[in-house]
Amino acid sequence: MEKWILYHNPKCSKSREALALLQSQSTAFEVVEYLKNPPDEKELRTIVAKLQGPLSALVRMKEEEFQSAPFDVESEDVVIQKILQQPKLLERPLLLTQDAAVIGRPLENIEAEIKRAGK
Repeated sequence: MEKWILYHNPKCSKSREALALLQSQSTAFEVVEYLKNPPDEKELRTIVAKLQGPLSALVRMKEEEFQSAPFDVESEDVVIQKILQQPKLLERPLLLTQDAAVIGRPLENIEAEIKRAGK
C-alpha cells in the first residue's frame, strides 16, 4: 500500500485541521510542506489526474498572485505551469491517496476519503 501524502501549510488553520484528523486515524501518511518543498510537474500531473472535483478547485484564486494575473483555470497545462512558478497558488490542504486527490475544503472531503478508503 502506498503512503498517503498531505500537502500542508502549517500557517493555514484548515491545513492544521486536516493534519490533526489524519494523525487521529491509523493511516500512514507523509506531510509535505509544499511551500518549502513544492510538487514537481510529475506530481502535479498525478494530482490533476486523481482530482476529485473541477480543475479550478486546485487554484487559490483569492491570492494576490492570481488576482493580479488571472489565468485559465480550466487548462491543465496552464494550471500546472502557474503552480510550478508560484506554489502558493496550490489549494490546501490537499490529500493525495492511491485513488484520489482531495481538497480539504471543507474538511469533510478528507473525512469522506478516509471512510471511502476504509481507514
